[in-house]
Amino acid sequence: MSTQNEADPHVSSESTQRDEPIRILDDDGNLLPNAEAPSLSDEQLVSMYEDLVLARQFDQRAISLQRQGRIATYAPMTGQEGSQVATSYALEEQDWLFPTYREHAAKYVHGMSLPSLLKPLCGLRDGYAIPDDVNVLPEYIPIATQVPQAMGMAWGHHLQDRADTAVLCHFGDGATSEGDFHEGLNFAGVFDVPAVFVCNNNQWAISVPRDQQTASDTIAQKAAAYGIEGVRVDGLDPLAVYEVTRCALSKAKNPTDDERRPTLIESVQYRYGAHTTADDPSVYREEDEAEAWRQKDPVDRLRNFLYGEGVLDETLEDEIDDRVDSQISEAISTVEAAEADPAHIFEHVYEELPDRLREQRDELNALREKYGEEAFSEVLE
Repeated sequence: MSTQNEADPHVSSESTQRDEPIRILDDDGNLLPNAEAPSLSDEQLVSMYEDLVLARQFDQRAISLQRQGRIATYAPMTGQEGSQVATSYALEEQDWLFPTYREHAAKYVHGMSLPSLLKPLCGLRDGYAIPDDVNVLPEYIPIATQVPQAMGMAWGHHLQDRADTAVLCHFGDGATSEGDFHEGLNFAGVFDVPAVFVCNNNQWAISVPRDQQTASDTIAQKAAAYGIEGVRVDGLDPLAVYEVTRCALSKAKNPTDDERRPTLIESVQYRYGAHTTADDPSVYREEDEAEAWRQKDPVDRLRNFLYGEGVLDETLEDEIDDRVDSQISEAISTVEAAEADPAHIFEHVYEELPDRLREQRDELNALREKYGEEAFSEVLE
């Protein structure tokens, strides 16, 4: 896809300026003038909508679970789930996904189960184990470390001449201030790796606004410094995000000019809530700021579009809501029913357990033996 929107027949001619985010739907979910919906079947569109609903409800339930002390600190994604779901819909099974700690929906759509998203938050280490048949890397907490790693995997695919596989790497706008971002994209441009870098520009890197992150007018324009293409897309328009990502992945894997090229996508979106459940956004931003972005909510826009196309009705919407609620409740029950040995907290920290931890482990085991497992569990609760 060219940064000039008219190069793609699906996008609206409304976005003709380089800096204007590409859109297919208006804020109410109507097709913009001269725009076309992506080549997705009705079934795929409904499936995408259901995954958006699931992501929204999962997010709300996860925040509630954290407030109840049933999971650890959680990074909400409400407002960003449209971009997450849409980018993963553009991936093929063999493609690799490099997420951050916030890409819960992106991981789910690309093959991770709902219980596996919750397990690490409950202290269950096996939640970090990615199934062999799922091409998702473990989530990253340090900022931007995944960028050069994604570039390295893509470079490996390039050297192995694996033309059918690409790598998609997520990161936030704050990551563009890290050296790893510049090093990763510089290598990607030099070696033409089959990678797509998605900057989820949610306007805030915790409490630092985007305009204090960089003096560049846009993040997408940074791509020019590395000799690759930069594209801005409305991150709250799932159809536009899907189409932009699909084109970028196609260029990375099967370009018409026999030249693989990476792409930097700036997905312009907004984090409605807190950075994490340990954050209070009211301290650093105005409350009505989020409300302005909610007027073009990704879930509402796709729902309205599907209603307008006659693909979705109230009966089907109710079925989706019930199905999603059941899936999430079942995932929570599955995770909370899992048993974990408290002694595991001492494992996989050191190759040889230090004396101080050995003493703590022995003390723990003595208490368990003295009071019994049942009484010990009640104390923990």
